[in-house]
Amino acid sequence: MAKHDSTLDLLFTALGDPTRRAILMRLAQGDASVSELAAPHDMALPSFVKHLGKLEQAGLITTTKAGRVRSCALSPDAFAPMDDWLSAQRAIWNSRLDRFDDYVSNLKRMRENETGPEN
Repeated sequence: MAKHDSTLDLLFTALGDPTRRAILMRLAQGDASVSELAAPHDMALPSFVKHLGKLEQAGLITTTKAGRVRSCALSPDAFAPMDDWLSAQRAIWNSRLDRFDDYVSNLKRMRENETGPEN
């Protein structure tokens, strides 16, 4: 059984919601206050703050408070664990597909050797 990584679980769960993905897209343009982030979303502020909590728990964002204003920012290396995992998966599947391609090519060559080249 593969090693279980709870960090990946948190990251993928956080990204599984369209509101949280929209928040991340907005923060990619620069830091923003909670009220700025909440403005385009049709939901109560407590519900919206729960989304921010999930993103912060996953390490995707950081929040700071200055007076009465809470600001959010993307965490610089937050996506690295997902990128590493996806790169490993890509390598596994590329290898499998390469082996499958070799297998099909060998079958085709064997068939051509038995019946002669197709016209």
